[in-house]
Amino acid sequence: MSNSLLSLILLDTPATPDMSAVVRVLHARHPELATNLADDAGAQQTQANSLLIRCGNELVAVMSMPAPIPQDPGLWSRAASSWPDGKAVAARHRGHLIVSTLGENQQPLVAARATTAVIGALVATMPECCAVVWGGKVARPAELWLEMSTRSFASFPDYPFTLWTDILPYRSEVKIGAVTMGLSAFVGREVQFETGKLTLPALIDKVAGFAVYLIEHGNVVKDGDTIGVDENERFAVHYKNSDVFSGLPVFRCSDEIK
Repeated sequence: MSNSLLSLILLDTPATPDMSAVVRVLHARHPELATNLADDAGAQQTQANSLLIRCGNELVAVMSMPAPIPQDPGLWSRAASSWPDGKAVAARHRGHLIVSTLGENQQPLVAARATTAVIGALVATMPECCAVVWGGKVARPAELWLEMSTRSFASFPDYPFTLWTDILPYRSEVKIGAVTMGLSAFVGREVQFETGKLTLPALIDKVAGFAVYLIEHGNVVKDGDTIGVDENERFAVHYKNSDVFSGLPVFRCSDEIK
């Protein structure tokens, strides 16, 4: 299975999905998409107990695990800013599903769209679902996934990138900053942006816009590039290891261009 886009669906009680029902719901939610149960004999599997489904041109594997996911306090601490009940939900769950696309040299956005659609159908057919952890970095309530995953195949920039990426604000001396978590699965780095000029809502919007651009186009920004919509909103981008977040590889952004 692909590690970068591997996702976990937390279950209140262990359960195995009815994949025929998942296919029906997936088709109803995305009628333009070719969906069917995959032929196990014709698909390369990494786990013997994988349930396989074709979603468009992607092969998605689902495994049912009768145990909670490993504890990760940092994950639930990050989730608390937008989902205060997340830690309690995580504490009560007793099983989980592992969901990932199969194959090599996948385009991350293509794989993310297919995986998101299948997760949405799993949540829709399994009342045991209580949360989804995307790529080990981003935790969201199952109800939000049920709603937002209907946009899995929406055109840029309307697909549900906030299911895949967190944007976390922080303060650095006299400046404010924001860093993404989850973007590295798409482009190998996170975005870290600090500013002494923008308000926090404007900063979050700018980071979100840059993150979605990178998800859509891939890592097309070179170290030292200066980008922006016009001369008044340009910012510099440098490849760095974050001095705030334990050496995390980032696109270090600043609107103080020298």
